[in-house]
Amino acid sequence: MKATTHFKNTIQNYLEQRAQTDAMFEWSYSTKENKNIDDCCSYILNQVKESGCNGFADEEIFSMAVHYWDEDNIDIGKPVNCHIAVNHIVELTEEEKEQAKKEALEKVHNETYSRMKQPIRKAKKVVLNTQPSLFDF
Repeated sequence: MKATTHFKNTIQNYLEQRAQTDAMFEWSYSTKENKNIDDCCSYILNQVKESGCNGFADEEIFSMAVHYWDEDNIDIGKPVNCHIAVNHIVELTEEEKEQAKKEALEKVHNETYSRMKQPIRKAKKVVLNTQPSLFDF
């Protein structure tokens, strides 16, 4: 399976949080020794592949992970070679925000200055009417 570490961590974090709040799932998650995160990710990827869809809500993917852990006899499927995009929110500190803003302003300033230094090119006059007039004879 080619699930990214970030994808596996996202699924595993969800399952661990779910186990803390749901006693029934906690029992299933902690007692089933034949279950592991790699097989869980393979199951999810095979379910996604079978659906033919390219995008899923987080809840849909997480429910597949819970279903994998709840069912005793589940067909995981073959490992899937694919790329996985995991949406996540990046939280920046105030210092990082100020630094990013400073860098963006500097980039705009440099690009504007570069454009101003370039010589102005005059457009050539294009004659659209190539048909001779009566005055040309």
